[in-house]
Amino acid sequence: MSDERLVGIVLVSHSAEVAASVAELAKGLAGGGPAVPVAPAGGTEGGGLGTSAELIAAAAASVDRGAGVAVLTDLGSAVLTVKALLAEGDELPEHTRLVDAPFVEGAVAAVVTAATGADLAAVESAAAEAYTYRKV
Repeated sequence: MSDERLVGIVLVSHSAEVAASVAELAKGLAGGGPAVPVAPAGGTEGGGLGTSAELIAAAAASVDRGAGVAVLTDLGSAVLTVKALLAEGDELPEHTRLVDAPFVEGAVAAVVTAATGADLAAVESAAAEAYTYRKV
C-alpha cells in the first residue's frame, strides 16, 4: 500500500525531545510495513518547554495524505492548544481529530494500526484502546 492514503499521526508534547523520541519509538515498533507519516510537535518555537499552535499546525500539514490526521497529546495545555486549533476550523487539515489516548502506548497503537491502511476511526479506536493495557 502506498503511504499516500495512510492516516497521519501528530505527537504533541511539552518537550521537543519527548515528542521526537515517542515518534521514533512508534515508527520503530511499527516494523517494516508502509512508512506512516508521523510528525512530532514538541515544545515552543524557541526550544523551550510548552506547546506551539504554529508547530502543531505545521506538523499536521506535513503528515496529511488525505486520509485524516490523528493528534495525540501529552498534558493539559497541549490538549487545549489542539482544541483551540480545531475550533478555529482552518488551521488544521480537514479530518484532523484529537485522540483521547495515553501518549506513548497510544502513539505506538496509532502508528501500527495506520500502517495497516486502517481509516482514521480505526486508528483512533486502537490508540484509545491503549488505556486498557495492563502492566501487572
